[in-house]
Amino acid sequence: MTELEIINETPTRDQIDRLQSEMVKMPQVELQTEHYFVPGMYCRRVFRPAGTLIVGKIHKHPHFFLCAKGEIIAWTENGMKKLQAGDVVECQPGTKRVTLATQDSIGVTIHKTEETELEKIELELVEPDETSMFDSGNKLKNIIDDMKKLEGE
Repeated sequence: MTELEIINETPTRDQIDRLQSEMVKMPQVELQTEHYFVPGMYCRRVFRPAGTLIVGKIHKHPHFFLCAKGEIIAWTENGMKKLQAGDVVECQPGTKRVTLATQDSIGVTIHKTEETELEKIELELVEPDETSMFDSGNKLKNIIDDMKKLEGE
């Protein structure tokens, strides 16, 4: 397999889950996140410093993701895509993505919902994930303590 074939290979859910379980052990950064609402829509804007690697949550409904600034590499169900400012991806339900900001970047997701409370939005739009490192407002959780509680320590 050539280097190009490895890069263009679509990661499996197992590979993404293993990556996420290793990332939990590393220092985390709380990302600057802004939330916007208009009737019937919710928009989340996240500033990602260069080098930021994110494992996303699994969404229940289709939505849009756009690179508003910088450059983001996204591993999607169709392989790896390099997104630059202005690029839009249609995200399908049931997918879990990994993104890497190669420059200081801004990523935006746009969702259809009537909800305006972040916890209710998360329940409506996102599959439950006890291993997620961030809460519904994109605030860093103390995942190590949470995992110890789950394991009964």
